[in-house]
Amino acid sequence: MPQISPTEFCALPLRVHTFLAGVPLHDVWAVDLPARREGVTLSEFLRRASQRGTNRFPPVARALIRLRLFLGRIFRLEGEPKDALTASFGSRLTPEDRARSLVAPGTPEGLFRVVYRFENEQLLEIQNRAVHAAALSALTERAHSYRFYFAVYVRQRTWITPLYMGLIDPFRRWIIYPAMLKTIRATWDRNI
Repeated sequence: MPQISPTEFCALPLRVHTFLAGVPLHDVWAVDLPARREGVTLSEFLRRASQRGTNRFPPVARALIRLRLFLGRIFRLEGEPKDALTASFGSRLTPEDRARSLVAPGTPEGLFRVVYRFENEQLLEIQNRAVHAAALSALTERAHSYRFYFAVYVRQRTWITPLYMGLIDPFRRWIIYPAMLKTIRATWDRNI
């Protein structure tokens, strides 16, 4: 499940490129998915996956996520900052973005909040005392397959942000994201 070049990702015709202009792209990943039929959208895939349930992360990835959340509570990193609403990426939405979104901006999605969900592109955001980050999922149809992209954008919130990202990067890159993309592939195989 490869981490890919930002050049490939930035060449895609996605709203996120202008929407998050000025917010650093931390990394981007992709997984190729078999084309069982034409016209599958990210929105359809997410809807089917949620209706039928998704595979869970492997035990090691789940344990790391639980450990991270536990430590976040101990060090009081989990709370949303007081300026979360005004600092939200959702404040950048145009009326056209809001009208096009299939999910209301601000809708909770696990630990994240939806900024927008278009037919083939979804942007989620998380804000806490350590980081203000966005997770972009996109699905593109290729000649004989689909490609699912997962990109992470990180805005520095405080002096702790670079330290925090430095601490979690090895776990994200070597365990969490590969497990997540493997889960996406298994969910695709089961539901599409």
